[in-house]
Amino acid sequence: MQRWRGLEDIPQDWGRSVVTIGSYDGVHRGHQLLVGRVVERARELGVPSVVVTFDPHPSEVVRPGSHPPLLAPHHRRAELMAELGVDAVLILPFTTEFSKLSPADFVVKVLVDKLHAKLVVEGPNFRFGHRAAGDVEFLKELGGTYDYDVEVVDLYVGGTVGDGAPFSSTLARRLVAEGDVTGAMEVLGRPHRVEGVVVRGAQRGRELGFPTANVETLPHTAIPADGVYAGWLTVGGEAMPAAISVGTNVQFDATERTVEAYAIDRVGLDLYGMHAAVDFLAYLRGMEKFETIDALLERMADDVRRARELVAAHEKAAPVAG
Repeated sequence: MQRWRGLEDIPQDWGRSVVTIGSYDGVHRGHQLLVGRVVERARELGVPSVVVTFDPHPSEVVRPGSHPPLLAPHHRRAELMAELGVDAVLILPFTTEFSKLSPADFVVKVLVDKLHAKLVVEGPNFRFGHRAAGDVEFLKELGGTYDYDVEVVDLYVGGTVGDGAPFSSTLARRLVAEGDVTGAMEVLGRPHRVEGVVVRGAQRGRELGFPTANVETLPHTAIPADGVYAGWLTVGGEAMPAAISVGTNVQFDATERTVEAYAIDRVGLDLYGMHAAVDFLAYLRGMEKFETIDALLERMADDVRRARELVAAHEKAAPVAG
């Protein structure tokens, strides 16, 4: 799959293509439905499929300080798009100047002059251009002028979370923030992941016999609510069952919020400086402060036991690679 950063990266000899545009944060099941349709139609028409997204999130430029928590960084979104069969991902730097493009200018600059769109596939609520003034109907109207078709895909995917609401990045972020990683997994179609470099922490886990990888998460990451979780720690493509702690470590009156993962039944791991991914399968309990270290150790041992059992029962949900 080709990855382009900005319009200038698109090959000059690029031909017609099937295109979709959006933030696609999380590449959740609604996104997967839409992107799958893009890939399907591109193959039918014998042209490449292209996903256009933005960096930073448009809200950060339009309303500084409002950047939403991210369900997946851009490189992860690209990996997920590649798994869906997308031929190219275009990341457009979203600047103040770019945000002022009228809907018509946006269509000409991106879809017509550079991507030579033959078909544009979007959800019913798609908006674009300055002040989000463009909608699907206007996109169709311009298609008559610039020789492209528009197909609208309903993003609704039936589920048991969110009171029957359509799956969305907003819903997934809320579930993650509430610690409902099981619900988030239903929306995303896979466990929610945070990632970053393993850094040295206070090393209290090592002293207690449960050495953890302290993952320095990427900026704006959507981090689950404080608590203990079952999941996986993935390093170098190896997914290891893990008990995961999120929070400030109230037992030792720490103030820094961290994400730490204990690789169950693994000894002698040296992961410092390595890139790691932490995938959340299930919430186990909230953060607690115990009266004694022995009581803490007893609860930690129980956390590990429960995490081991949960992960073993959900092997199909295990991540394939880091």
